[in-house]
Amino acid sequence: MPRITAAVLIGALGFATVGATADFSDPTWPCIQRKVARLSPALMWPYPIEERTFDPATEADVTDLAGRMALRRVTLDALTPRVEAFVTSHGNDPVLLGHVFTQAFDRLAGQRREIMAGIEEYSLKQIALAKRIDDTRTRMDRQMDAENPDFDKVDALEEQLAWDERIYTDRQKSLTYVCETPVLIEKRLFAVAQMLAAMVDD
Repeated sequence: MPRITAAVLIGALGFATVGATADFSDPTWPCIQRKVARLSPALMWPYPIEERTFDPATEADVTDLAGRMALRRVTLDALTPRVEAFVTSHGNDPVLLGHVFTQAFDRLAGQRREIMAGIEEYSLKQIALAKRIDDTRTRMDRQMDAENPDFDKVDALEEQLAWDERIYTDRQKSLTYVCETPVLIEKRLFAVAQMLAAMVDD
């Protein structure tokens, strides 16, 4: 079966591209990257995914390899000798290697769902903070427009406004990194699938 190309997969998953724009119709998704709520292992693994039970020793090695693949701090280069050792020990049956991939997929997709839920919560907090900033500005304007402004209250509101604006700005600065994380996980999953599929083709 022909291997899925990077271009096809990127289009299917909706990876971020230069010039992409945010979809502001969803207030819980503040990222430029298009929101893809769920991933499918079948889009990444270029062979039929079959359910099969393996012996306990093989299953233990599958769990170990998939667990390492799900550790994003472990580079793909560092994984290569472990994949080669696994294939040397257990062969390059596409069903077995697909089993490895689906386990790694489940772990990384779970991480991705948690991160996306955090982004959604983050966005709602930013929306609430923006509203509070606007409300504070309105209250300040009312005080300053009053015949006898309460300058102590204005000072307190101004201090609160400065603090809230600083928090809002700091959060926005970290948004780029946070939004990139789900995409990085998608790319890692694709790379893991390609690494394992290459062993089938050898």
